[in-house]
Amino acid sequence: MQRNTRRIIAFAAATLLVAAAGAAPYQGIGEIVKNSAPSDWRTPDPENLLYMELPAGRVIIELAPAFAPNHVANLRALAREKYFDGLSINRAQDNYVVQWGDPDEEHPRAVVTAKAHLPAEFSRPSRGLPFSVLPEKDVYAPQVGFVDGFPAARDPEHDSAWLTHCYGMVGAGRDDDAGSGGGTELYAIIGHAPRHLDRNVTLLGRVLQGMELLSVLPRGGGDMGFYTKAEQRVPIRSIRVAADLDPAQRVPLEVMRTDTPTFERVIESRRNRRDPWTKVPAGHIEVCNVPLPVRLKP
Repeated sequence: MQRNTRRIIAFAAATLLVAAAGAAPYQGIGEIVKNSAPSDWRTPDPENLLYMELPAGRVIIELAPAFAPNHVANLRALAREKYFDGLSINRAQDNYVVQWGDPDEEHPRAVVTAKAHLPAEFSRPSRGLPFSVLPEKDVYAPQVGFVDGFPAARDPEHDSAWLTHCYGMVGAGRDDDAGSGGGTELYAIIGHAPRHLDRNVTLLGRVLQGMELLSVLPRGGGDMGFYTKAEQRVPIRSIRVAADLDPAQRVPLEVMRTDTPTFERVIESRRNRRDPWTKVPAGHIEVCNVPLPVRLKP
């Protein structure tokens, strides 16, 4: 708790220093990224990257084994048995999610080496988890912040932590039974953060690149945004684990570390914008409004 208190105090102190330095040059996120050091960035493990190939291009998803180890292992197995190849994106609900998997509910594709269902992984113990805390109060959790590049929440009193439903996060669809998911049905958030879903669905990763390919899909006309005609569905050419591809076929992405002073400056640049356009800086920020910089390796 003392370490968390010091970090919260440090955030608050940084805010006060920025306010007191009124005339100090303001740096936007682009400048912060440009002036960052190599140590401010990490290279995602290719074992934790999925490449989803669509007709319009590639979507890259980073998996979060620290929060959903069983689902992540199962997704790797599904990708390696080529489960998703030839399936489709079947749902695009406005301001909510896109969802993909097998559109045939009556005769679904058989799972070979993976598992069709897994026990839910809605949360995990928070003790020992490296957690960069935001000082702002949150409606849905005692604390919010970041864990290794993923937006997260936690309840220290009950030793619990979980990922949050921010834009671009990826989860495992399920029915009423909490253990009816497993990863054969996946969704990505394309709208305003539906935080009421936190701890009700297993979140297992986030989109690092290619969100524009998902967010612009035509909205479905059926209930909850499902497509009503087969020709409306977007075919999935393949989903692969990046580690299984030749290095020349991989995208050399870097993700900004979320446990550094540089990332704290990113947060502050959005919490208190001082660019010429902004007339009233917000002075606060929500966890889902903090940008998580990703770039091609220089």
